[in-house]
Amino acid sequence: MRIRAFTPQDLTALTDLTIETFRPFYEDSFRPLVGEAVFANQHGDWRDDYRRQVPGLHAPEQHLYVAVAEDEAGDGGIAGYVAWSVDPARRNGTVSHLAVAAGHRRHHVGTALCEHAFAQMRDLGAEVVEIGTGGDPFHAPARALYERLGCTALPTVVYYRRL
Repeated sequence: MRIRAFTPQDLTALTDLTIETFRPFYEDSFRPLVGEAVFANQHGDWRDDYRRQVPGLHAPEQHLYVAVAEDEAGDGGIAGYVAWSVDPARRNGTVSHLAVAAGHRRHHVGTALCEHAFAQMRDLGAEVVEIGTGGDPFHAPARALYERLGCTALPTVVYYRRL
């Protein structure tokens, strides 16, 4: 596996990977949990939300960065990616997205991507990183990864209710 900077040619693959990675959360976890009315209001257009969001993840002039993990042993496709930002004034970094292709999960791709992003953040002056995830079963592997990386969890709860 090789980690490299994002290029514009990666955009379609990263968007597709994001949708593939988070489909089980939206369709199999969140939708049944909150019901159709809340789902439609909060994330009913989640695929198009990602289609609009992913193109803006890499904008170094705005302190936004993306790194891509390539599968050198297999077909050379994308194994995963990480997106992060740095707030130089606060010396703070934030990981906004981490997605790993299904065939590459449990092979330390997420770990390598996070460690790469953390190193880049340090090089850009960050002293602290923030990384969030859900408390539901779908996000359990992410929580385990972040804890292995030495992150401290701050529990929060978000409630939804149809009015």
